Amino acid sequence: MSATRTPVPLSYFGIPVGLLAFAGTWHVGARLWHLPAGVATALSLSGLAAWLLLLGLYAHKWLAHRAEAVAELGHPLQSTFAALLPVASMLAAAALIPWARGLAQALFVVTLALQLAVGLWLNGRMWMGGRPQELVTPAAYLPGVAQSFVAATVSAAFGWSELGLLLFGVGLFAWLATESIILQRASVGTELPAPLRPLLGIQLAPAVVGGGSWMALTSGAPDLFASLLLGYGVYQALLLLRLLPWIRQQAFVPGYWAFSFGAAALPALAMRMVDRGATGLLADLAPILFVAANGVFAVLIARTLALLAQGRLMPAAAAPAARQPA
Repeated sequence: MSATRTPVPLSYFGIPVGLLAFAGTWHVGARLWHLPAGVATALSLSGLAAWLLLLGLYAHKWLAHRAEAVAELGHPLQSTFAALLPVASMLAAAALIPWARGLAQALFVVTLALQLAVGLWLNGRMWMGGRPQELVTPAAYLPGVAQSFVAATVSAAFGWSELGLLLFGVGLFAWLATESIILQRASVGTELPAPLRPLLGIQLAPAVVGGGSWMALTSGAPDLFASLLLGYGVYQALLLLRLLPWIRQQAFVPGYWAFSFGAAALPALAMRMVDRGATGLLADLAPILFVAANGVFAVLIARTLALLAQGRLMPAAAAPAARQPA
């Protein structure tokens, strides 16, 4: 890292979140359509490598740049991304199950305790008020919604469905409450600044990540609730397409990985529903969504690698207003 670049932000844990979620999508594709399983394995390994690398870089940040790490956790928006560390670690635990189930289970238990602490800390601070309206973004979903839905899904992978249902309840009601706050800010507040617009990509995730959790916790043919969640997810995807020219006024930065979790979870939900017996429109929609998701990830990976090659992956150490969005 050069002297002109800052230490790794917490928001960069969105990269392994996206890669590991997309690996899960490809695993479903390998089962459903007999796609090459090696692609799913490569994505899993890439996600695990990114997760481990970021853990090391973040630990170094606390050792060598402690003041910046403390300031990040004190910031009303940047601190929200602390929830991405448990989310990435939960997905890493799920990815490790085929290779080291005992290690995966231990990681899950430790991460579950961590995410509870992070969620209570962040949401408790929000309840105390004082957050500037301009910093209310879809990142507010991360502590209560993203953490809980992912933990519910991974709980089901270990066969702990009762725990998973409790966690799903947290995620569901946190989503409904938080969405009203975000929409209220969007409708009556000032226009979202360009550097923060990539965070709107998170808006796609709650319905479809929650839908994936619901499918993991249930069995048999997809039910009405799963279809409702998928429908809302498709609508959110179309809404983001409508807003994309406005969002893209911000040049590409790693903050665009905010789109990755929802982009992976949307086709995965449709594909899981087809895998469990859905036909008709869903069977036609699933491959379209899967191809679109591959396009999204191709752009994200290529543009991120380009920034890395140019030495511009880390945010520039400039005045706060000129920094890359989280």
